[in-house]
Amino acid sequence: MVWNLANYKENVAVIDETGKEYTYLTLSEKSDEIASQVKSGRSLIFCLCQNEIGSLAGYLGFLNHQIVPVLLDAHLNRELLGFLLDTYKPDYLWVPVTMSGEFTNCTTEYEVLDYTLLKTKYTHAYALHEDLALLLTTSGSTGSPKFVRQTYKNIIANIESIVEYLELDATERPITTLQMNYTYGLSIINTHMWVGASIILTKKTLMQKEFWDQFKAYEATSFGGVPYTYEMLERLRFFRMNLPSLRTMTQAGGKLLPESHRRFAEYAADTGRHFVVMYGQTEATARMSYLPWQKSLEKYGSVGVAIPGGKFSIIDVDGNEVSEPEVTGELVYEGTNVTMGYATCGEDLGKGDEWHGRLFTGDMAKFDSDGYYYITGRKKRFLKIFGSRVNLDEAEQLVKSAYRGVDCACSGVDDKMYVFITDGRKTEEIRRFLAEKMNFHSSAFEVMHIDTIPRNDAGKVLYNKLGKYFQK
Repeated sequence: MVWNLANYKENVAVIDETGKEYTYLTLSEKSDEIASQVKSGRSLIFCLCQNEIGSLAGYLGFLNHQIVPVLLDAHLNRELLGFLLDTYKPDYLWVPVTMSGEFTNCTTEYEVLDYTLLKTKYTHAYALHEDLALLLTTSGSTGSPKFVRQTYKNIIANIESIVEYLELDATERPITTLQMNYTYGLSIINTHMWVGASIILTKKTLMQKEFWDQFKAYEATSFGGVPYTYEMLERLRFFRMNLPSLRTMTQAGGKLLPESHRRFAEYAADTGRHFVVMYGQTEATARMSYLPWQKSLEKYGSVGVAIPGGKFSIIDVDGNEVSEPEVTGELVYEGTNVTMGYATCGEDLGKGDEWHGRLFTGDMAKFDSDGYYYITGRKKRFLKIFGSRVNLDEAEQLVKSAYRGVDCACSGVDDKMYVFITDGRKTEEIRRFLAEKMNFHSSAFEVMHIDTIPRNDAGKVLYNKLGKYFQK
């Protein structure tokens, strides 16, 4: 058992979009009830997730009863979902009632809280390792059958660490801004369920008036966001909003522009709130680092220090550990929250621990003289321009910092960087800007206007979709 929900009995566990409240006792009973309908014991179950009480209750019940959930977006492309079903052959599906009619080859076992449990034609198609608790897609996965294999120990270790450094308790009331099938959104749920807090569940986005109506009506104390979330908040003139209940803002899911980090840190300092920047990956269950709110302004641009129980090191191109500050290398993390590895097919569900607590993150980073870490880009997000190695993430940050309000994504091939922007009036200006700033001839850059930058539900750029513009 991961959570002992009944410990908090009459505490309000969930407030839904209608304002209906569910206590921890009710949530405990419902989640146990759902899990009891899985008649084939330790099973694999695909959960089509939405930020709703039925989705949450199912997830909690399955994990607490050794049933292995695979969390997927309820609106996942159905062709891809079909491919995943054929690849992993789950025993059951847990889906919104409104979607149950799509799965005509399944039988209905149980319905509750607007969700339904469907039995598939498969039964224990693949062996499940005894430590396997949960399967999540990696944040960048699109069309891939790759999942991260998380254990019960991974989940509990990361929960305890996050609860400690964020100082969470039962008085917290976070509002959902991220899907629960996304590792960051799920970590918010996991940690607040651990301390008996109240979660405001909503499918509304912060671009909708209804979201802010719920925020105020139910007195939300915190929210989490990815970099794109904070870009949108600035456009919404968030700093002028009257949100008396707000205590804490957290950020993860990618590198926030340093200037944006500074502005939110200043806002937090001026209004007596906490702004906590964090860094994590699904492969490390959720979080690997945090920047203490007290240091948010002083160390803006940093992802902070390793979480309690974790350790960072930086490895240079020769495989040696970096001991001097301001030297860039690959960031390596060690901790109990490092997961077992990947699954790319059903047979992989029986595999044991392949990473043994050590994760090569694929991110390039450095630390300063005080031991605070800074992400400088992805290891693979580089091009060679006229023989020089160029970081695509840094190019994006240059444009976004100089042209606020212009969304930008950089991709390309050696000797040609393709820069995609959402303001067609600035293509030539930005091409000259990058040539000057990066000290290359302007022929190295092709700046293209597109209406919107393609992103996944977590706000991360789908670079693979940009390839169609330049790969012939």
